[in-house]
Amino acid sequence: MKYRFDHPDCDAVFVTPDQLYMPPAYGFLTEENRQRAKRLQILELNSGFEPVYWCQGRELTRICADGHGVYVHWTGEGELPLTFAADVPAEGNYRVGITLYAETAVDVMIFLGRRRLAWRGMIAGLWQGTFVTNICPVIPRTYEEPMEDRTLDVTVLGRGVRLAAVEAEPWDGRTLYIAGDSTVTDQSADYPYLPGRSYCGWGQMLPAFLGTQMAVSNHAHSGLTTESFRTEGHYQILYERLREGDVCLMQFGHNDQKLMHLAAEGGYRENLIRYIEEIRVKGAAPVLVTPLARNSWRGNDGSYNDLLASYADACARLAEEYQVPLLDLHGKSMEFVTACGREKAMRYFFPGDYTHSNDYGAYRYAGYVYGDMVRSGLAIRGEETVCGGSAACGGNIEKPDVEVSGILTGTMEYAGAWEPPEVLPELTIPKECGEWKDPNEERLFEDLERPDEDMTRVEALEMVSAALHFFPTNVYNDMFEDVIGHERYAGAVECGWQNGLIPEEMTADHRFYPHRKISGAEFYQILKNGYKSRKTWTDRCETVFPEGFFREETIRRGMAAEICREILQE
Repeated sequence: MKYRFDHPDCDAVFVTPDQLYMPPAYGFLTEENRQRAKRLQILELNSGFEPVYWCQGRELTRICADGHGVYVHWTGEGELPLTFAADVPAEGNYRVGITLYAETAVDVMIFLGRRRLAWRGMIAGLWQGTFVTNICPVIPRTYEEPMEDRTLDVTVLGRGVRLAAVEAEPWDGRTLYIAGDSTVTDQSADYPYLPGRSYCGWGQMLPAFLGTQMAVSNHAHSGLTTESFRTEGHYQILYERLREGDVCLMQFGHNDQKLMHLAAEGGYRENLIRYIEEIRVKGAAPVLVTPLARNSWRGNDGSYNDLLASYADACARLAEEYQVPLLDLHGKSMEFVTACGREKAMRYFFPGDYTHSNDYGAYRYAGYVYGDMVRSGLAIRGEETVCGGSAACGGNIEKPDVEVSGILTGTMEYAGAWEPPEVLPELTIPKECGEWKDPNEERLFEDLERPDEDMTRVEALEMVSAALHFFPTNVYNDMFEDVIGHERYAGAVECGWQNGLIPEEMTADHRFYPHRKISGAEFYQILKNGYKSRKTWTDRCETVFPEGFFREETIRRGMAAEICREILQE
């Protein structure tokens, strides 16, 4: 499989900027084909980059070409991804060669598959690199059955950088499998892209450190426990493909700790033992990773509050007892967070989040994991260190073993430590976009199911969020005792909490009661809170509610939809 974008070649398929990917085929991803193909609206199957809400219904990605290749024309804030997708004949590992060109020195990031970082650095002139990636089925969030994935996604970020060629061939090397939760998973990112405002799991940053040593197959998902990783089918996908010589990293704990039967020395330990024994049967190497530390502090004395110590200790005891490698991510990340202090550490986490890292944090934590892999003999140390092994970088973050070849002109430099700015920048809606209006707004409630049924609290959050263009997140931060991260609706609850939709009086006992029927007064407050964050609440908004609505103990879904529709006309 060879594709050229700079000039026709008899040995390759020549691809022009107007060729958009529609499965099964090859081509580029833009807002146009994302809107047309349902499959491309599933984050796990569309390269992991999603346009921001004000881009919905607009063509933001303008792909151009010259004699050096194709590129995205963009002068606004952030970066726009240039994504090329091509179907492959079968799942498995692939060696991918990429040729880029930059007229002047440009910072570049290359992602493969589900937004897994393959390389980041600076290039000038003509540059070629070779990487490995894994393509296999996945169970997307909100789905219950595996979905086949036979698409090679190549995404390049870099102002004005040209994509000149892509080639891919099957690769029979080892695979590094990852099992875990939202702090490990392949998180999606909005574009225009800002690394400080993108959720990111350390597993999707690990390929940049491993290079061509192993292909990473990340099966971690948000909300999973050592139990639900198996029961929801993710482990089966991994286990069926596990081969002799492969490596399997396992990091759990963030969600196990919410369930009594998954206590550190209870179900958590038992489940990990079962994984260890089963993985060894396949001739593969099980590896325990202690859970990533949170940016959590005590309010009374300002000291660090280690919420995962018992789970990290359980991993350490298991590793010694069963003689498996232990990667102490918990210890290293906690040392880093406490050295930074709460405020400075926030720059490495998604804004307003104390559990989930942004791209800067995930890159750093992947470096810690890779360093421990080298020390455990699971990976080979690169020839140069990224940052001289300094404590500021966490120490021992090595240069990856990426095959970089055929650098015909110019220079290439591995980027090394990746530090966030003092203040994380924010995206602003370009003036030319005006006030954004959802092109599907008129049809928002046309297909509403069960209009005569009483509405629950979580259904109210989902409806109001959709009406006001808030988007459910792929993570959950444990703010309510009765909402568990692996539940399908957890992202909607997180979205409602982050955007201030949920009134405090509904959660006085730290519980949300997601399936409780919602009253008229509660629905009114949720809708008003959300609307006020987008527009100005007026007297006309009040007239939309029927007489006696606020005294209703329950409201029907159809009535709630009609109220939302009327409010949107303001």
